[in-house]
Amino acid sequence: MTAVAPSLDNLTLTISHEVLVRSSLAATFAAVLEQMGPSNVGHEGQPMPMTIEPRPGGRWFRDLGNGNGHLWGHVQAIKQPTLLEITGPLMISSAVISNVQYRLKQVEGGTLITFRHTAFGPLPDGYGDGLSKGWIQLLDGVRKRAEAA
Repeated sequence: MTAVAPSLDNLTLTISHEVLVRSSLAATFAAVLEQMGPSNVGHEGQPMPMTIEPRPGGRWFRDLGNGNGHLWGHVQAIKQPTLLEITGPLMISSAVISNVQYRLKQVEGGTLITFRHTAFGPLPDGYGDGLSKGWIQLLDGVRKRAEAA
């Protein structure tokens, strides 16, 4: 058996997005929790309801019933309505640790969401592209939900 050490480039991931939401801080933060939770959708646009417990140490998970499911992470920090930070493996089924940050700031015209997902661990080639598209989809859902509120 031969072991090959991956390069540092294949062990790190950074995804950043900024979104202007034409809504209040409170409505935008509520939309983040809703979109990450019960209104979450999978990468193919299919409903994928999740549970997020908005408190320090709270879980972010998918409950499949009968004691089955997936733990995506824990709330590392929360300062409603300006910060939500999650740490955990997220949707990556390997020895990866992720940190996801939603920073919200009131600006002229609404709320600016600064989103960042960083991860460290063995990631499959090209995995970041799909993740980036998924986060854009989630953030677009947040924007639409908050602006409709």
